[in-house]
Amino acid sequence: MAEPAYIAFLRHGAYHQRPGAPSARQPFPLTEEGLAQARAGADMLAAMIAEHNLSPAPVIHCSHQLRAWQTADALRDGLRAHGLAVTEIKETPALAERGLGSAANLTVEEIEAVLRDDPRYGPPPPGWKSNSHYRLPLEGAESLTEAGRRVAHHLQAIARPGMLTIHVGHGASFRHACHHLGLLALDDIPKLSMFHARPSLICHDSDGRWRHLAGEWKVRAKGEAPID
Repeated sequence: MAEPAYIAFLRHGAYHQRPGAPSARQPFPLTEEGLAQARAGADMLAAMIAEHNLSPAPVIHCSHQLRAWQTADALRDGLRAHGLAVTEIKETPALAERGLGSAANLTVEEIEAVLRDDPRYGPPPPGWKSNSHYRLPLEGAESLTEAGRRVAHHLQAIARPGMLTIHVGHGASFRHACHHLGLLALDDIPKLSMFHARPSLICHDSDGRWRHLAGEWKVRAKGEAPID
C-alpha cells in the first residue's frame, strides 16, 4: 500500500494591490505587513511539519507573481532556520490566480466599460467577479472553476507518497482547487477566503481520497464583498 502524500498550500502575503482591480496577475511586491506574514507563516508551517512528522521536499512551488515568489522566499529562509532542508523555489504558471486575459490588471470599472463598449458582448452579469463559472469573453481569460482545475492538476501531479510538497499561490484558485479535489463544496466557496501566508495541510490517502489535516479557512463576514 502506497504511503499518503502531503501538500501544504499558502496564499501569498499582503501586497501593494492596485485599488479596484481584481486580484489576479498584478506584478506588485509584498508590503512590510505581507513580509511579516510570510515569516510568521514559515514558523507555522515548521510547527505543522513537526506535529505531523512530515518530510518536506526540497522545492517550494509558487506562481510567477512577485508576491507569491517573495512569500516562498521567506518560507524557504524560515524553514531552513528551523533546520529543514528546503533549498529551491520553482515558479510555475499552474499556480497563478484566475486569468483575465487581455483585461489583466484593469479595474472592475474599466473591464465593465470595455465590455459595454464592445458591440460583440455587452455588460457582464451582476457579481461576475466572484461567479465561479463566468469567464470574461476576452482572449486568454478563464473562469474561477477553470483556474481551480488547473491548480488541482498541478497539486496532483507534484504530490509524492511519503513526502510533503509546499505550494504558494492565490486564494480564489486554491479554494476552487479544493472543490475539484473534493474538499470544499462549490456553494461554500463564496463564504470563505484564505488568511495571508497561513499554511493549510491536506493529504492524499492510498485509497485515492483527499483529506484536510490542518489549517483554517477565513470565514467572510456577512455581506463582505470578495476581494480575492
